[in-house]
Parts: sequence; C-alpha cells; structure tokens
Amino acid sequence: MRDVVVGVDLGGTKTAAATVASDGSLGAVRSVPTPAAAGPEAVLDAVAGLVREVVAAAGSPDGGPARLRTLGVGTAGVVDVGRGVIVSATDTLPGWPGTDVAGGLRRRLADLAVLAPEGSPGDGTALSVFVENDVDAHAAGEVWLGAAAGARSALLVAVGTGVGAAVVLDGRPLRGAHHVAGELGHMPVPGAELLRCPCGRTGHLEAIGAGPAIHRRYLALGGDAASPDTRDVVARAGAGDELAASVVRDAAQAVGRAVAGVVTVLDPEVVVVGGGLAGAGDLWWSALEDALRAEVVDVLADLPLRRAALGNEAAIVGAARGAWSLVVPPGDEPGTRPGGLGEQTHRERTTA
Repeated sequence: MRDVVVGVDLGGTKTAAATVASDGSLGAVRSVPTPAAAGPEAVLDAVAGLVREVVAAAGSPDGGPARLRTLGVGTAGVVDVGRGVIVSATDTLPGWPGTDVAGGLRRRLADLAVLAPEGSPGDGTALSVFVENDVDAHAAGEVWLGAAAGARSALLVAVGTGVGAAVVLDGRPLRGAHHVAGELGHMPVPGAELLRCPCGRTGHLEAIGAGPAIHRRYLALGGDAASPDTRDVVARAGAGDELAASVVRDAAQAVGRAVAGVVTVLDPEVVVVGGGLAGAGDLWWSALEDALRAEVVDVLADLPLRRAALGNEAAIVGAARGAWSLVVPPGDEPGTRPGGLGEQTHRERTTA
C-alpha cells in the first residue's frame, strides 16, 4: 500500500490537485471546475472528489490502493492557518468566510487517511490537513523550487483576477497578527481613488491593477464595446490601440509603485511576479519594472525582479510543502535541508 501527499490549488473558477513527493516531483495534475456559486459545501465536495481521483490514480505498482498521508490546500481568501478556517474572502467564492476547510475535508476524506501523528492536527485520530492562502502557497512553491529558490526572504506578487502577495521571511510565509500579511491588493494607491475594489471599498490596488479592472476601465474610458475581456485589451494594446495601451500601462505602474513601497519596508532578497498578467507582454512588464525602479532608494536599485517559474504548478507544490511539514520532523521539511532541492531552480530540477 502506498502513502501519498496531495497538494490542491483551490481557485474561484478551477481547482487542481496532484500528488507531490518529498523532492517536489509531481504526479499527474487533475482539475475540475470550482462550483463557487453553489456555496462552500459544494466546493468542499468538489475538492474531496478531486482528491479521491488523485489518490486512486496513485495506487501502488502492484495494483494495491493508495492512502492519503496528508493534504495541503492553497485557497483564495484570508486563512487562519492554525485552524484551517477562512477568515475573510471576496465574492470570488460566495459564502467562503467562516468555512472550516480543514475540518470539512477531514470528514470527507476520513476513509482514505493515514492517521495524523500525535501532536499534529487531528492528534492521532484524523487526517492531517494544511490550509493556507493560495498566494502564500505560490510563494512557498517558488521559494522551494522556483524563481526564489535558495532565498531566505522574498516578496511574491500574483497579478491576475485579483492582486495578491506573500512575504517570505527566513524561508517561511509571514502570516501576520490577523492573518492578512501580504494582502497587497488592498493597499490604497494613487489613481484608484474612485474605483471600487472587490472587497467593497474604493481606492485599492486591485481596483486598478487586476485583470478584470483593466477590462472595466478600458470600457469605461470609451474603448471598443465589443472587447470581451482583459486578454483582448492586452492584445489591442500590443497591436497599437493607444487607449488599451494606456490602461494596461497604468495598471502595471500601480502594481510597480505598490511593490516599491513593500520592498522599501521589508528589503527582501528577491521579488517574484506571477499570475496571468505576468505573461501579458513587454508593455505590462516594463511599465511595472520602470515604476518600481523609479520609486525605490538607490541601495535597492539592483533588487532582482523575476518572473515566477512554476506556472500553474506553484500553489499545488507550495501547499504540499506545507502538508509535508505536518508529518516530518521539524527541520526536515522539504526545502529546509542545506544543499537540498530548496536551493535548486525548477528548471534545474526538471532537466538534471
């Protein structure tokens, strides 16, 4: 019988999962649509069903069944990591605040579980489940095996449907006293004063810098009403549409200025930028980098700014890293041993 660790990336539109070994290698990634509109219980049902598929596909070479040693989940929303409970969330996942993600998945997957060790969540009677914010999970993956591999401190910024960030200090994500460390999208920024953020307030970075905000602003300023989405606005910008280019540039500059403020306070070794807009082309990237470099003090002029390396795998890998930490001795978690894979890049790991 084979015991496996599974990482889950739970997003507002799609949930993906895979087995993750202690060296970070992934099994086949499976995904399902997230039934967000149906409410938290339906979402947890979908996650549990997906995990069952992953575990079933990971059976022993002799044909025997696999068991679930521990489970890691990176999810949208602010997470109390100690309890595995959602503290707050936007309407991306309606009704998500207050959801006991860890407890709900323990109950749904109890029959697959390898019992948790004494002193860990479940105290020898239940599945170990690790739950953290999805951007924190992205950061954990990038620090373990990706663009920030080997760094003891890093700022990871994810710009896509929303704007999120994670701060890694001494190799670990900073959670904060109220579980909201890294909520970059809700920083007040110039240019967004009258724009409504998904959190319900106005003036936040997400209201101008996120993907949907780019599309909304393009239409509001008189752009072609036939434009269907942000991807189209970015394409129009690349094709010479001056309004589209201005909107994309403004969004990227807003993100760059916000990042400059954070790095000036924290002085990380590296900044990693991921999410859908990180692949939006040179216009977006150069506007972000120019704004960042223009705002920081001289001593930070050479701060490394890198594109995320793990792509859609990052949150799965990072969530699984957190899950591994529940079942191995302190100091032996993946990525913490000197000379281990935590000091290799994703490219080195996959081409070695």
